[in-house]
Amino acid sequence: MGVLDDIRTARRAAGKRPAAGPVAPADDGMVPALLFIPDISGFTRFIQESGSVLAPQLIADLLEILVEANTLNMEVSEIQGDAILFYRLGPPPTVQEVVTQCRRIFLDFQNYVRLVERDLDSELSAALRSHDLTIKIIVHFGQVSVAQIRQFTKLMGRDVIVVHRLLKNNVTGNEYVLLSDGYLQTQSATDIARSFSWTRLLRGTCLYDYLGEICYRYAYLSPLRLLLNEEGSSHRGHRGADGNALKVMSTLHVPAAYALRVLSNFRLRAHWMPGVSQVTYDLTKAGRLGTSYKVNLNRGQIDFQTVQRFEDADRIEYVEKISLFRLFPNSFLFCFIEAVDQRSCLVTLEFRYGYIASPHALIRFGQLQRMRRFMGQSMAQFARLSERMHQTRQVEKSG
Repeated sequence: MGVLDDIRTARRAAGKRPAAGPVAPADDGMVPALLFIPDISGFTRFIQESGSVLAPQLIADLLEILVEANTLNMEVSEIQGDAILFYRLGPPPTVQEVVTQCRRIFLDFQNYVRLVERDLDSELSAALRSHDLTIKIIVHFGQVSVAQIRQFTKLMGRDVIVVHRLLKNNVTGNEYVLLSDGYLQTQSATDIARSFSWTRLLRGTCLYDYLGEICYRYAYLSPLRLLLNEEGSSHRGHRGADGNALKVMSTLHVPAAYALRVLSNFRLRAHWMPGVSQVTYDLTKAGRLGTSYKVNLNRGQIDFQTVQRFEDADRIEYVEKISLFRLFPNSFLFCFIEAVDQRSCLVTLEFRYGYIASPHALIRFGQLQRMRRFMGQSMAQFARLSERMHQTRQVEKSG
């Protein structure tokens, strides 16, 4: 069984982001807007050839990764199968901000795909390894008309058509960022050259019916795979089956089923996870797969969601996905519980992550050390809490 074997069928809510300030429309009702489309390349072939009923759910998960990677405080206008139309009203962001956004989307997407490939022993994992899912990104700036149709916000205008048409272009390959002249003309040539010093920025043009000639420049995202390898490695130059995982183990003097009961009780997290001050969740959904809960950890908040709970005669596997964890994006917490006898069990807590979110090796090393300490303290406190609660329960039963 793998992480996605029992994953929920509904898409997880990505949460609301602060909207940009109000932008006054011109006399013709048009307002300036950044239009930004990340598109999953290889989507159709993967859906048709994977042979897995879980493939659409994985695509939904990957689309959520794109939403979570939104650093420009853009709004989602629409999701169309394998692409998301983001927009931001008002002046355009700088080209460096756009490049940073593209880099974040590409790395988060690729690291999540690698995490699934490596950690899922399933047909879906094998299908991922034989298909090249990746990202292309279209960036455009122009004028739009914003219409509110019931609860939906609809963007209209020529530039909305342009950004969609640019998905079909003359660029070879399927892993690139394309920036229209409509956006590039808002930036200085010096800033553009500086922001794309890591790759070549090439020129292209397309002739579209009713729109005429649209000029653009594009850059392949493939050089970022070098950063992906670097950030995805927890040790210098090392990538293995456990290269992006931290594991702690302990024998608990409680039955395996009782250890799972304590682990899956959200209310108890503050009693064994160091630094946790509050846990918030919907009481009516507790215990169900797909349940989300928020943890106030130190000075921030992290979202957890249960994605798997599997039990057989020898082993219990409990998995949670972790979101909004700034230091370790798109990570998982695995728990394996194996019965030693009727009164004790071996518990393994394993934190699996795609990469550490810092370009500096020294900071990554420090973050990894802090996480190692956190895992060790969590296991020790979890063992003490479980055994104390079980002993109290036994005394109460015998009394």
